Formats: sequence, structure tokens, C-alpha cells
Amino acid sequence: MAEPLGRALDSVKAYKKHVIYVTPSGKPFTQKKAQELSQKDEIVLVCGRYEGIDQRIIDLYVDDEISIGDYVMSSGELAATVIVDSVYRLVENVITPESLDEESYSDGLLEYPQYTHPAVYKDMSVPAVLTSGNHEEIRKWRLKKRLQKTLANRPDLIASARMQGLLTTEAEKMIEEIAEQVSLKHARKKRRK
Repeated sequence: MAEPLGRALDSVKAYKKHVIYVTPSGKPFTQKKAQELSQKDEIVLVCGRYEGIDQRIIDLYVDDEISIGDYVMSSGELAATVIVDSVYRLVENVITPESLDEESYSDGLLEYPQYTHPAVYKDMSVPAVLTSGNHEEIRKWRLKKRLQKTLANRPDLIASARMQGLLTTEAEKMIEEIAEQVSLKHARKKRRK
């Protein structure tokens, strides 16, 4: 109902804050949007239930309508939690900037695989390059793995990164090499059949 929700928003002085309505019909939530929201002083998240909230509340109070994906849930609380978790970690001094540099979506690509201890787990070893101490080779390996994962899982991100000029000459060369390897793999697979 409009009246109790309006009173709740008035009580927190929502007119002075950035109000987000979490809804499946909102604009897609992205890393870029999370970064933008992390710069806001205060955010109010409004969660609907079942059919949503009264349109008049949206018209009077809401600055952003955000969706966390192309699906519907019974209410917006879980979606609001996703937004909170994605945004707070980008607030200055919550996480070191270096830790955020190569995360998925930080520069248009997905993140490279992570390895921990022990060095060998169920006969599977950490890639030798990662324990080599050669920082340049580690950087190249990580870039190649990021490109491989992005090409396999989200090729649309590669197209977008190209359009934005985010891919280096080195990355483009690696993409060509990866595409050749994939083509050869598919050709071998066809010959076996």
C-alpha cells in the first residue's frame, strides 16, 4: 500500500538519499552500477512483495529501478542483499584497491582461476608458472586465463570490451591464439567421430 510505504520513506528522509526500487522490471545491475552506487553517501533500498509496490511511490520517491537478473522472486530482500554486498565492498577503504583490480568485470573480463594450498590436491598441481616467481609470466598466464574464461562463458563481454577499447594488442593476439586452439580441438573431435 502506498501510504505506509510513503510514511516509512518519509521517516528516513528518503528525499535526501538515493532511493532504489529492487524489481525484475528494472535496469540490469552491473559492476559499473555497483561502482556508481558506492560513491553515494546514503542509499535506501525498497523491496516489493509479489506484484511489487504502488506506482505512485515509484513516481514520488524512486531514483533507480534495478534488477539483479532476468527472473522473478517472491520479494526483493534477497536482491537487495546482493546489491548491498556488491556495493559496500567497493566503498573506499573496505577492500584494498589492488584486490579489486583483476576481479571479474573490473575491466570487462572475467577473473582468472584461483589456486590455494596444498600445491598438489588429488593428483592435481598448481600450475608451475604460478610458483615460478616470474611475475611477467604470471601476468601473461593470468591474462590468457581471463580471456579463455570470458570467451567460453561470456563472449559478449569480449565484444563489449573491444567496443570500449579495453583490449590491448597483447590481449587481441592471445584471443587469436585461443580461437585457433579451440578450432583445432573441434577439428580433432570431429575426426574421431
